[in-house]
Amino acid sequence: MRRVTLPPPRQLAVLALAFSAAAMLLTGCVRPLRMPQPGEREPDKYLFDRGTEALKERHWLEAREYFQRLVDQFPQSPFRQEARLGIGDAYLGEGGYDTLVLAAEKFREFLRYFPLNERADYAQYKVAVAESEQMLSAERDQTPTVTAMREIEAFLRLYPNSKYIPEVLTLQRTARDRLSDSEYRVGLFYFRSRWYRGAIPRFEAILKNNSEYLRRDAVYFHLAESLLRTGQPKQAFEMFNTLVAEFKESEYLKDANLRITELTRLRDSAQQKPEASAAPPATAE
Repeated sequence: MRRVTLPPPRQLAVLALAFSAAAMLLTGCVRPLRMPQPGEREPDKYLFDRGTEALKERHWLEAREYFQRLVDQFPQSPFRQEARLGIGDAYLGEGGYDTLVLAAEKFREFLRYFPLNERADYAQYKVAVAESEQMLSAERDQTPTVTAMREIEAFLRLYPNSKYIPEVLTLQRTARDRLSDSEYRVGLFYFRSRWYRGAIPRFEAILKNNSEYLRRDAVYFHLAESLLRTGQPKQAFEMFNTLVAEFKESEYLKDANLRITELTRLRDSAQQKPEASAAPPATAE
């Protein structure tokens, strides 16, 4: 039987989008392009303005057509670099896996050609956005989230003074929490399966890598319970106390306080036994 070899996912995305664009053109779903008239003094600016206008109106394919014509027909135009970014923005605005893949590639292409351009931070920011929007839910493969984190960290390393820093930090917060959610789900599965030694490193990794994780209370509680059930009461006691100290409201507070009371009583009882055995025998009068 003959084996059929499929192209990589990103090539499939390009092919799918090409077919989609052709279908839209054939069915008249795209407005006719308003091309510069003969004798137009600045035809490149004309194309750039039309592309920018279409972009603002969310006519993504039309915007890409204007920008692409500018890039192809006017290699010396001062608007050419901005047009390249406009193509990426149009892909990004359209959304969907196929166009997000192409958006990221267009912005990376800009960075390869113009690494020192004053808009390089914008291009790297948009790469991070495009990759972040491809992230999957916590129960699914987190490879896209790891890719997004890599692009986010590259931005923070290369452009620490960029005006896009607040937006990128928000992306970082979302990506970190997504990775932590995934790790927590695995740890919780091990916990419920009573494989506590498998759960402990999962919960500890979350606290190490994401100290601001919003669901830390759940991590503290299940880590403390896992430690307790593997014969580590001292460490468990510290973790229960951390939970109570950091969270004024949590569904785990009641159980954590009960555990603290129980462990305190056991500790005090253990301390009293040596004292009782060390007491001198009573003398008869």
